Amino acid sequence: MTEPSYSVLSNYIDLLLDAICVVDKHGCFEFISPGAERIFGYKPQEMLGHSMLEFIHPDDRPMTVATAEQINQGAVKLDFENRYIRKDGSVVHLLWSARWSEDKQQRVAVARDISSLKLAQRRQAALYAISEAAFKAEDIEQLYQQIHQIIAGLMPMQSFVIARYDSQNGLRFGYTSTDSLASNNPLLTTELCNKVLRRGQSELFYGQQLTQPVGRTLAAVQPDINALAVPLKTHSGIIGVLLAQNEGQAASYSQAELEMLEFVATQVAVSIERKQMLARLQFHALYDQLTALPNRELFQDRMHSALARAGREQATLALLYLDLDKFKQVNDRFGHNVGDALLQQTAQRLQQAIRQTDTAARFGGDEFVILLEQVSSEATAMQLAENIRLLLCQPYVIDGQALTINPSIGIALYPEHGSSQKELVLNADEAMYLAKNAGGNQVILSNGKQLFNRKTP
Repeated sequence: MTEPSYSVLSNYIDLLLDAICVVDKHGCFEFISPGAERIFGYKPQEMLGHSMLEFIHPDDRPMTVATAEQINQGAVKLDFENRYIRKDGSVVHLLWSARWSEDKQQRVAVARDISSLKLAQRRQAALYAISEAAFKAEDIEQLYQQIHQIIAGLMPMQSFVIARYDSQNGLRFGYTSTDSLASNNPLLTTELCNKVLRRGQSELFYGQQLTQPVGRTLAAVQPDINALAVPLKTHSGIIGVLLAQNEGQAASYSQAELEMLEFVATQVAVSIERKQMLARLQFHALYDQLTALPNRELFQDRMHSALARAGREQATLALLYLDLDKFKQVNDRFGHNVGDALLQQTAQRLQQAIRQTDTAARFGGDEFVILLEQVSSEATAMQLAENIRLLLCQPYVIDGQALTINPSIGIALYPEHGSSQKELVLNADEAMYLAKNAGGNQVILSNGKQLFNRKTP
């Protein structure tokens, strides 16, 4: 059938949003309705005589060829989907209904543009995935990784960066993929992010020349860029930038992909802000605000787990109860600011003195507790406590003045001095008061065994 045979019908078909296409058994276009230009971007005469494979998205060609063979064998397809590359390089999603005309030896198909539907589906899926990631991610770093996976499923990319920004710290790279711009060209990454931050709007970079200050000159950092950069916006302002880059002229990003990334970035920004808020709330609930050490509640949780492990493994653990001698005099003489600084430095020294498997916590005031796991013997526990005493006895420098303060330390061992948290804490506390009443600056075991009672280190 020649094109004039379709002319009358085409006048009506052109009023429809769908495109009518007729191809021969080899897939070459023999007729395309005039309205198809709205879908493909090409005029019908530009496509006639050409193979459909020239216009189909490369990833969808094998599937389309296999489906075409089935139609040629007489199968009727009513809901076949694939993607075409429009004349402007953008991607259009199509839903086809097609059948084979045996007498004409042609495939007759109707194509409907479902790009808007696909975009809505992808946005909905992204919203759900990001919300789920924000709920399940244990920390902000894990959330960044899951966001990368979600966005990589929405659009092609070789590099991905999440840059964070605040007025105090400036621009920081919170997450970079292994082959990211930040790793390969930090000057380019910084310039792209700063450009978005300055304008407060999304950017599609393609074939642009950017410059980066080097000393007092401007140096070109990339002659040809294919990247998307989108600000992370919340109600409180811009908190960072999402940056994705592709390589190659054929892989240039489209406006639709920019809009998709903008939608995702809005959800990402909210999720990051929510995750940070939850992290702050968790920190306030489980850590001491002054020293950043675990508080009583977190310590009790770790103690519970440690006792369970020690019971299973028939191991020994030690609990140290520590108090700073004459700490009240420091507050009275130098003020609470100096006293707070002294507690903070004490906490830092305790963290330095213990192993990663141990826990130091602040119970309140100038009282600290230390959980030592996998202690081989009583002598080992006493020596570890002595090392801590010696470290805390070293002078502190606060506001330009040197201060010295000594600790009194009591020790209780599991299972010798108790099998429960309550017993061990009470016995270690009692031993600490024995050390303090004996003059302080001492380490005393719960049974009264006193190995270190020197007044100075």
